[in-house]
Amino acid sequence: MNNFSVIVFDLGNVLIPFDYNIIINKLENIEEGLGVRFYKFYQNNYYVHKDFEKWSISTEKFIEIMLKWADNKIDAETFCKIYSEVFTVNTQVTDLLPLLKKNYKLVLLSNTNYIHQKYGWQQYHFLKNFDKLILSHEVHAVKPEPEIYQAVMNFTNEAAEKHLFIDDVEEYVEGAKAMGWDAVQYVSYEKLIRDFTSRNIKY
Repeated sequence: MNNFSVIVFDLGNVLIPFDYNIIINKLENIEEGLGVRFYKFYQNNYYVHKDFEKWSISTEKFIEIMLKWADNKIDAETFCKIYSEVFTVNTQVTDLLPLLKKNYKLVLLSNTNYIHQKYGWQQYHFLKNFDKLILSHEVHAVKPEPEIYQAVMNFTNEAAEKHLFIDDVEEYVEGAKAMGWDAVQYVSYEKLIRDFTSRNIKY
């Protein structure tokens, strides 16, 4: 029988779905073709996004690059807002958090960045249910790097097998398993409930 003491949640596309088409459409409204061009640069140079998630490039440098890709048609503040207004809340899952909190330590583990945190999601009330937020840009590591999972265990001070991880990205699920955690891929609320039930998770 599993005996978990920690449940670790990913943020994006588990608790808060996001849609980059929102960015594309807003830029298209500024100038036809701008959104499509911007997103092509973003995809083709995705290492810039990953570097920013690790905060190995500064916020100022990241914004400078983004504004260049947007042909300098917007200012920094406008970019930060457009870039971050891509999230909605998956209330089916967030409603489970206060129930799970009664029996488990809850940790948020996210590849994210300072702009998304400040402008996008830090005001969401469901975050108060977490005992700790482990954020890639604060620990300078991203999933599936071992260091970011270790940062969770440094906080929880629990054995690896006591951790259950939920993430929508299979590669990140496998990264957690490589650390000795149990982990499941988030596909739907219904599957998550089945995964919890099969592991005797109380909520």
